[in-house]
Amino acid sequence: MAIAKGTAKVVAYKKETTWGTIAGATAGKQLRRVTANFNLAKETYESGEIRTDRQLADFRHGVRSAEGSLNGELSPKTYSDFMQSIVARDFTAGVAVTGVALAVAGPTLGLYTLTRTTGSWLTDGFQVGNVVRMTAGTGANADTLNKNLLVAVVSTLVLTVSVVNASSLTAAPTVTAAAISVTGKNTFVPSTGHTDDSYTFEEWYSDIAQSETYVGVKVGSMNVQLPATGLTTVDFSFMGKDRAQNGTSQYFTSPTAQGTEGIFAAVSGVMLVNGAPVALVTSADFNVERAMENATAVGSNSIAEIFTGRVRVSGNLSIYFQDTVFRNYFDNETPVSIVMTLAGDSTATSPFISFTLPKVKLGAFSKDDTELGLVAQSSFQALLNDVTTAGLPATTIAIQDSAA
Repeated sequence: MAIAKGTAKVVAYKKETTWGTIAGATAGKQLRRVTANFNLAKETYESGEIRTDRQLADFRHGVRSAEGSLNGELSPKTYSDFMQSIVARDFTAGVAVTGVALAVAGPTLGLYTLTRTTGSWLTDGFQVGNVVRMTAGTGANADTLNKNLLVAVVSTLVLTVSVVNASSLTAAPTVTAAAISVTGKNTFVPSTGHTDDSYTFEEWYSDIAQSETYVGVKVGSMNVQLPATGLTTVDFSFMGKDRAQNGTSQYFTSPTAQGTEGIFAAVSGVMLVNGAPVALVTSADFNVERAMENATAVGSNSIAEIFTGRVRVSGNLSIYFQDTVFRNYFDNETPVSIVMTLAGDSTATSPFISFTLPKVKLGAFSKDDTELGLVAQSSFQALLNDVTTAGLPATTIAIQDSAA
């Protein structure tokens, strides 16, 4: 008798048009995963009768729902659907400008400046945490074009950038007809117009010819872990309406195959705190959670709706204890910005994902005591940013994916 194996299991999904109504069988997408589990859950009710035989007389099943979890290794595009769902806004193309006259200068403390003569980077819509590329410019050195540049600070005339993957730019006092654009697509927690996505998921066990399909599934949380060494990982949790059907054939016909984009290692990329590159962080993680609640109604054996609430972002940093900077951020309750940009390879135009937390407050600062390098631990809470004059986005978290 065959026993199901993980290597023969296909997990696929598709966005629903109507919550709780199974998505069409075509155009599904197969998930990349380390682990993925979707299951039917039921409330249970135990009789409270007081009996002379001192025993339990009945136990009943109640409201049905679905639950799921996904653990993966982070790569471009792979989880962009779930990222846009957790922040409640679809990915959209970034801004682009052409015909700009500017000067390239630097480096100063690892940062370069692109200073334009007229116009405004702020008005054009460039923001801290954007990864941009200069794709054209008369007078620009060849090594300045077509590189990933992480925006650290924005003012009217000056764009201060860090070159991703530790390469460099060559100073150029006069560049004309420059073309600069935000690469890929962006999303963020919006102030209005929040989306409320739901998905149909299928687990297909090809070696035992069994299919389980779950409907009305919403993304409840996303947790990203950036270790000092090793691969960057991401975990998602899900809540859903019900298991809609079982079968002996695959529901999603020919789902799109798993991608092959490079997996991020946390050592490849750039971390900025308050607009400055930081090399002291030994590890970081953050959690994005969308408050959700199942709604139940008399006469229905599955949940009637999944209510969604606010988006909360919190996390942790481990930092080598070198000076008082992070301790003072905690002592003085100083809001800071944090940008974490991950590169998929070592090339100048590497695929990437960038996470921007424009307003963060540290909630703790504690030091360890070991024989060698001492490490401090800081928890943090991200907040809605209300000061956007320096190009910081007006949101709690912004995400840019070069392949979304």
